[in-house]
Amino acid sequence: MFIRKAENIDIPKCLEIYDIARRHMRAEGNMMQWINGYPSKNILEKDVDEGVLYLMEDGGLCHGVFMCKMGPDPTYSKIYDGSWPDDREYAVIHRIAGDGKVKGLLKEAVAFASSMAPSIRIDTHKDNISMQKALEKNGFSYCGMVIIEDGTKRLAYQKKSN
Repeated sequence: MFIRKAENIDIPKCLEIYDIARRHMRAEGNMMQWINGYPSKNILEKDVDEGVLYLMEDGGLCHGVFMCKMGPDPTYSKIYDGSWPDDREYAVIHRIAGDGKVKGLLKEAVAFASSMAPSIRIDTHKDNISMQKALEKNGFSYCGMVIIEDGTKRLAYQKKSN
């Protein structure tokens, strides 16, 4: 798997992958995450401009997309019904999605983010059971609840590298 920074020309493919991921979530009963066209083209353009949107490619084909940057991230400034295990420098992963054709995309994104910081933070919707299982499988620990920009709650996780 090859990870590279996304460019504006990649945005249509990213939007296609997010559409696939939304359909997968709906099929699994996750009806409330990534609604109303989120993430939008404008969000992706901003991520590209900031150099924080990444593509995951295999054999020259794009199979996944995610946003990754160094914290601190405003999403994680307050945590409820729990706590962060430490205040070490951390990277964040947001909006990770795949086209369903390749397994292990989260593992690849986590390895990438681990090269940036000793700790990684991520969150997901309470109805995104497959993501919760994938996070636990990849060494993340549940830490509590965070409230994202739109005012909804998310389950917050952290992984500490060795």
